[in-house]
Amino acid sequence: MKLLDLKNDGVDIQEQIKLSKYTFTKTGGAAQYLAFPKNKTELENLVQVACEEELPLTIIGNASNLIIRDGGIDGLVIILTKMNQISVKGNKVVAQAGARIIDTAFTAAKAGLSGLEFAAGIPGSIGGAVFMNAGAYGGETQNAVDTVTVLTRASEFKTYTNQEMEFSYRHSLVQENGDIVVAATFALKPGKKLEILAQMDYLNALRRYKQPLEYPSCGSVFKRPKGHFVGPMIIKAGLQGKQIGGAQDSTKHAGFIVNKGGATATDYLNLIHYIQKVIKEKYDIDLHTEVRIIGKK
Repeated sequence: MKLLDLKNDGVDIQEQIKLSKYTFTKTGGAAQYLAFPKNKTELENLVQVACEEELPLTIIGNASNLIIRDGGIDGLVIILTKMNQISVKGNKVVAQAGARIIDTAFTAAKAGLSGLEFAAGIPGSIGGAVFMNAGAYGGETQNAVDTVTVLTRASEFKTYTNQEMEFSYRHSLVQENGDIVVAATFALKPGKKLEILAQMDYLNALRRYKQPLEYPSCGSVFKRPKGHFVGPMIIKAGLQGKQIGGAQDSTKHAGFIVNKGGATATDYLNLIHYIQKVIKEKYDIDLHTEVRIIGKK
């Protein structure tokens, strides 16, 4: 079986497509091959073909906390956003990897299930949220996950428990072993629908007030160093508003870097490195990126 065979069988496979069409920063080079599987079978076949043809394989969700370098990505890039089904089973919500975590949180809320309120404004996919152990406003993905179904690079489906996922701050097992998140099951608690929705509306209002949603961005750029907050540290260092090319450290939230117009991934990376350099010089603190950075220079 080859990629062309899968394409002839109806799998959405494209060639030399600019990934800036899909990233939240509106930057990034081209994918050699880009595929959008609609189900587990198509995903499994794509992974098998990539292995057989010795193609590098890259998995992308909603591309919200991601920077793809301007050189693009060789091999096969798989975007999972067409695998987006969400279902409610008792006190559990099952969501495929390509479903938005926002949609999953609202599905839970409408079913009177509490535990995903923190995710009401996170723009990423379920797969990305699990991969990064995404969090906001005191909540993290690990707090709600019951099990995670993955596809290994050897094309084997497995299910991990919460404990087996080895969650920690912005980390999970699948970052280490290369498994592909296929779906996640969330164990939630019964609550009052209107109260859950009100809490989500409140958190989204905070987000609109504090975050630069009017510009393309990759969300929060840096991990929080122990004992410090990144935004105030950047402000104190005089870096808020610093701009390189079209990329600017946001004047609204210093922990975000926004595309003010015409930014490239290289602009983003140069600004990230500059901020890291200055913070290290001023405070002897190493800032590590939360945003995932992939692709060729």
